[in-house]
Amino acid sequence: MIKLPLWENSLIKKYNISGPRYTSYPTALSLASGYDQQALTEAVDSSKSRSLSLYIHIPFCHQLCYYCGCNKIITRHQSKADVYLDHLCAEIEAQAALFKAYRVEQLHLGGGTPTFLTAEQMTRLIDTIEQHFTFSENAQRGIEIDPRSLADNMLVTLRDLRFNRVSFGVQDFNDQVQAAVNRPQQIDEVLDILLQARTLGFKSINMDMIYGLPHQSPESYQETITQLIELSPDRVSLFNYAHLPDRFAAQRKLKEQDMPSAEQKLQIFKNALEQMTEAGYQYIGMDHFAKHDDELAIAQRENHLHRNFQGYTTHGNCDLLGLGVSSISQIGNAILQNEKDLKTYYAAITDQRSAICKGVTLTQDDEIRAQVIKQLICHFELDKSGISHAFNIDFDAYFADSLQSLQPLIDDGLVVNENDTITVTARGTLFIRIICMSFDAYLQQQIKNTRFSRVI
Repeated sequence: MIKLPLWENSLIKKYNISGPRYTSYPTALSLASGYDQQALTEAVDSSKSRSLSLYIHIPFCHQLCYYCGCNKIITRHQSKADVYLDHLCAEIEAQAALFKAYRVEQLHLGGGTPTFLTAEQMTRLIDTIEQHFTFSENAQRGIEIDPRSLADNMLVTLRDLRFNRVSFGVQDFNDQVQAAVNRPQQIDEVLDILLQARTLGFKSINMDMIYGLPHQSPESYQETITQLIELSPDRVSLFNYAHLPDRFAAQRKLKEQDMPSAEQKLQIFKNALEQMTEAGYQYIGMDHFAKHDDELAIAQRENHLHRNFQGYTTHGNCDLLGLGVSSISQIGNAILQNEKDLKTYYAAITDQRSAICKGVTLTQDDEIRAQVIKQLICHFELDKSGISHAFNIDFDAYFADSLQSLQPLIDDGLVVNENDTITVTARGTLFIRIICMSFDAYLQQQIKNTRFSRVI
């Protein structure tokens, strides 16, 4: 049963702290140097799965969005993509040799802006992938799109290449906000592209939105969400903007005095939550919504929702192979990352045909905690007896410290701890990241070394 979050201002003020988003456990902050291609080979050998999710990173954008924290390269020179594809295709060919026994169930292109590629470049990339990997007949194929820079007929090209899912980066429809973040766009353009995608038969349409940007107010963002609901995407990702100007230079162009206050941000999210649920969207968790008939919503109701570096997903049985600069893989008992710097990535592919440089090998403790966190963050409920049976442990004894850390949240009615289950209440769903933090063995050291986004 899906619980709508119960909004209590006193709890929000108490618990609106910073924390990881748990697209993996351990999180990417735990990755260490000293890993290479041999680690990937060993990871494949350790894996019990023979289903694969492919993530391809395309780092290029035509224009800089000031809020962006992604690994991207701003350029108008299309030829740079040809050079990138030369190296990416070499990596694809080399890594595919390890995955001959796998079938690809999911393909996702992210960035940057993947549709920076021309139709010819996109066709070259997909032809290379299909030449070296075996796809299942009904594989999901998704791509992130900037509606402002989508070339004419690109959606037709994507359909012909058997893409069936698209995600549009929208962020806000307000002109003043768009000007402040250097991302002007017209709602009519977004509507035209969305209607074209529907006409062409794309199965799932997602829209990414951001709150916390300059000049946003509860009133202005209510209007934006009203416009969004009228567009009726299948899924919506409503991200909380994390202002980290020390880490991302472009964010220094944004004026903090123009940003909504902490109280206004909370009101913006509260309004959006009410608007989205009243419009018939299911609250998946944290910042994700889906229509009730969407696969994501169905998977949550049927208790087989999963979460990985791409966010919530329906394919929990897949290993994840990341290809391209900065991409992250999660295969078997390992999480591995490619070089983040483009020149270093090129040199690594040229010299070794692999750019893996960082990673972590999962211990049994990591695997146990990863399963606990995944169940909580996807379903707001944990089967303690199931974990005990699966890993041959006494849950309450094994997690004595975690349960002690969880006790204040239990006392405040966010969580119920019973003999066989831990259940997140309607009061607690907004704070799922904090609840998961109680089971994170790495967190205290990471808190000293980094800054996370706030949970709301």
